[in-house]
Amino acid sequence: MLFNPSRDEARRFFIQSWQKHQAGAPLADLEKIVVAVLLRHPEYHRYLSDDYLDRDWPPEVGETNPFLHLSMHLAIEEQLSIDQPLGVKAQYSALCVACGDEHSAQHQMMDGLGEMIWHAQRNQSAPDPAIYLDILRTKVRQFGGKD
Repeated sequence: MLFNPSRDEARRFFIQSWQKHQAGAPLADLEKIVVAVLLRHPEYHRYLSDDYLDRDWPPEVGETNPFLHLSMHLAIEEQLSIDQPLGVKAQYSALCVACGDEHSAQHQMMDGLGEMIWHAQRNQSAPDPAIYLDILRTKVRQFGGKD
């Protein structure tokens, strides 16, 4: 069965994971991953309360939706843990070398994910992992690495 939370459920999961971390409570494996991502983004800590469950971040305003950003980090962590699409782990490793650190590499991967999704929406098709991997290879070359 696929885990497909609603927007509120996903946001609550981030908030509750952070609250458990702050309280020193034991964390489940996925909560540990969430907290590791949150620790790399202190600028989002202020949004980790129920006050932001219903907040929208429209793109035209120019603000990054922190929950979407964090969710994309989790999606990338999942991709890397199972190397899906096949080859993404190798591209990530190359991006880490080219970018100089894992976090910057993941942000480049986010750009690639977003572009793949944009192509799918534009063409009214399923996301194409070949497009994603091509984008990542291009990014590696742009940063002076070898893909």
